[in-house]
Amino acid sequence: MTIKLGFVVAEFNRDITYMMEIEAREHADFLGAEVTETVYVPGAYDMPLAIKKMLKDGDVDAVVTIGCVIEGATQHDEIVVQHAARKIIDLSLEYDKPVALGISGPGMTRMEATERIDYAKRAVESAVKMVQRLG
Repeated sequence: MTIKLGFVVAEFNRDITYMMEIEAREHADFLGAEVTETVYVPGAYDMPLAIKKMLKDGDVDAVVTIGCVIEGATQHDEIVVQHAARKIIDLSLEYDKPVALGISGPGMTRMEATERIDYAKRAVESAVKMVQRLG
């Protein structure tokens, strides 16, 4: 059985999330999983609604989030990631399907974000393992 993944990808910091998405797709293919649905959202904060719709209406075994939240002059980055992560956990529990956190940040520079592109690959790995182990 092929594991079907949905991707929810943030467009904010697209230069970085684009590279994350490519790595995630390549790793899904390597693991024998299929990305059957992709939704692009403005930013990490916007992910929960897209995840919910995908879990409710889509034909996916798990969802992988891909985003990058870079530190600014205020603590906005911390608030965005904390709230997004909390809702992502809630949705996973509500729909009994894995939702992997592939959002890098908060508290990182653009250079550090570039060094953490593999977070997306780790999120794919996590989603696939959870489907296998819980299925």
